[in-house]
Amino acid sequence: MSSNKCLMIINPRSGTASKRGLEWWATRRLAKSGIDLETVVTQAPGDAHRLARHAADAGYLGVIAAGGDGTVNEIASAIRGTKTALGIVPCGSGNGLARHLELTSDLNEALDVIGSRHIEACDCGEANGVSFFCTFGLGFDAAVSEKFASSRRRGPLNYLKSVILEYTKFKPEEFEIETDNGYSFKFKAFIVAVCNASQYGNNAFIAPSASIRDGLLDITVVHSGTPLSRALVGVDLFTGLIERNILIQTLRVKSAKIRTTSNKAHADGEPITINNEIKVDCIPGDLLIFTNEKKTPFRPMITPLKYFHRDFWARLRKLFEKHS
Repeated sequence: MSSNKCLMIINPRSGTASKRGLEWWATRRLAKSGIDLETVVTQAPGDAHRLARHAADAGYLGVIAAGGDGTVNEIASAIRGTKTALGIVPCGSGNGLARHLELTSDLNEALDVIGSRHIEACDCGEANGVSFFCTFGLGFDAAVSEKFASSRRRGPLNYLKSVILEYTKFKPEEFEIETDNGYSFKFKAFIVAVCNASQYGNNAFIAPSASIRDGLLDITVVHSGTPLSRALVGVDLFTGLIERNILIQTLRVKSAKIRTTSNKAHADGEPITINNEIKVDCIPGDLLIFTNEKKTPFRPMITPLKYFHRDFWARLRKLFEKHS
């Protein structure tokens, strides 16, 4: 194991912020913690997976994803099951896994978490063998992911545009779930989200009680309802009160089978095509991650407000740094 060597993989297409100067600053910052950093910029899909796998085979301490949840997924899929840890410098539109782990969008803070070398074994999710680390989604989730992926523009505002456009035309779909404890039921739903972590990104908490270290997946079902009642679910996503909404059903499982009428899905926000019968599994402790030692329990209303405040000041600091 090369205990001081890390590889940072930068996705230049992620998010909307410029990555200029990131290589120089990260190398300088991590050197203070005794970490020897190499950097590379991806050119095409699949680059991050290939480069991360090579680093893990070479025994690197960590591979750092400088990108969004898609980049994180590609790298984590390559190094899971190895002794190489995942580091995250959030640069995407949503940054769901980073936010779940209480990693901020402040570059210095994100690098200092890696420099502290606090590493924990975290769970992975699988859907018919496809890895996911934050959320796997069916129904409206999948439609929005496909719409957003086809767009040339990135960023939260363009994602919101994709949500609105799909919401006006999406119809609930038929599902059947069979859990590992023998519970089985059929229903019509707007969303079925299988969650390893608590949120989609942008502090939209689809499974506030989910933990990436409990060996379980949280399945959140948003039942069909009416357009108005579903809109209220959208509000509860951002308050952390979604589990109290009457349209919500939550299941906590090690594994489950899901049958659906559509073959569209997403894994960590990236659209995929999948079979109509899906086996989801939690693989406990299969991925090492550089994590923030300071963890706080989730509290509805209070935690989302805290995260909003933190993000606001992080963005303000970036704005002043850009013009200084």
